[in-house]
Amino acid sequence: MRALERIFRLESVMTPFLRKILGMNWVLVLVMYGLLIFGVFMIETAARHVSVTKENLHQFGSAGAYFASKQKLFILIGSVAYFAAAFIDYRWIRWLGIPFYLLSMGLMVVAMAQDDSVHQLKFGGFSFQPAQLGITSGILLIAWLVQDLPKLHRWFAAPWMRISIIGIVAAVPFLMVMKMGDMGSALVWIPVSIVALLIGGIPFRYLSCMAFIGVGIIPLLYFVALPLVSKRGPERIDVWVRMLEGREVDISGDAYAPHNVSMAIGKAGWKGAGYKATAEQGSLHAKGFIPRETAHNDYIFGVIGEELGFRGSLLLLTAFSLLLIQGLFISFYSRDVMGRLVGCLVVSLFFAHIFESMGMCVLLMPITGIPLPLISYSGTFVVICMFLLGLVQSVWIHRHWKPEFRIKEAAA
Repeated sequence: MRALERIFRLESVMTPFLRKILGMNWVLVLVMYGLLIFGVFMIETAARHVSVTKENLHQFGSAGAYFASKQKLFILIGSVAYFAAAFIDYRWIRWLGIPFYLLSMGLMVVAMAQDDSVHQLKFGGFSFQPAQLGITSGILLIAWLVQDLPKLHRWFAAPWMRISIIGIVAAVPFLMVMKMGDMGSALVWIPVSIVALLIGGIPFRYLSCMAFIGVGIIPLLYFVALPLVSKRGPERIDVWVRMLEGREVDISGDAYAPHNVSMAIGKAGWKGAGYKATAEQGSLHAKGFIPRETAHNDYIFGVIGEELGFRGSLLLLTAFSLLLIQGLFISFYSRDVMGRLVGCLVVSLFFAHIFESMGMCVLLMPITGIPLPLISYSGTFVVICMFLLGLVQSVWIHRHWKPEFRIKEAAA
């Protein structure tokens, strides 16, 4: 009884902010920062062969240290975004959905007008791809509209109306990103949209019908639509299929990256070649077979697999699995549909990035050039990932209804 009295007395003197700090899901926080720290070390070894200016080389000592220090800066900025999103009730953050969505669409139009192969925008020394901002705002917008529109009129609760809302919100940025030629960022919308339909309560008969229609139009999309929006997409898929079938490919041309990256992982064994392995130790990365300019972002899992071997890759997969399971766990305890959608959509986004980024290094997926969340050097994408995880944390912190809010709701 005395222990209970002390607990109640402690709760009575705690401020709301202190309650939020103590009520955080610390497993999510620790796993996230563990992956970020691991990513900094792997960026340093993966980027040590990247060409940088003499001034940066003299200041930081190596190219790897230069990119690792920049990643640390983005992690600091991301930490501000993470805790801000975590401590603010996600019911208030939802109002950013529409302005962020419109802003991202406008920025994508600006990026498409520029003569830039990666369609990046630069502001004050920082560069980012607006496609990443588009999917973040899309997640917020879908979660908000699916929950709140039916409150305006029951007509919005109809299955076909919810399908239309999710389809329109996802289709506009999907088509724009495909037009930009960024097939990897565009494909992420597919699992996000599927999860949104599942969590949004679409009946199984609608989902079955949509699945059959989707399978039926795959040949049309591949042979007609894909060549129109992406020149390299069909070539990469064709090379991937030929390699899976064991047919002859040009390993000095289109198949150079998938062949050498998969070879680096395949020969690593249990222990790997060692952290910062040299060419004398048999490292294909040190010999330049893994594309050096993208080894620290697109192909970082190839470096991880080669240097740390199967045990290092397994540890990384375990950490990612724990992160995703925590996201689903938090979604299960959400107080409303929006929180459930936010948690599940963020998990689906991370899963799509992880599966594609790792899968393309071991020939499970074609090469698309997509970063590994929290690990790759990807500039503002790290900030966006931390902001999204902050939203998931907010769902956990604010999972309980306040008693006075319930009374007001009942009176209304």
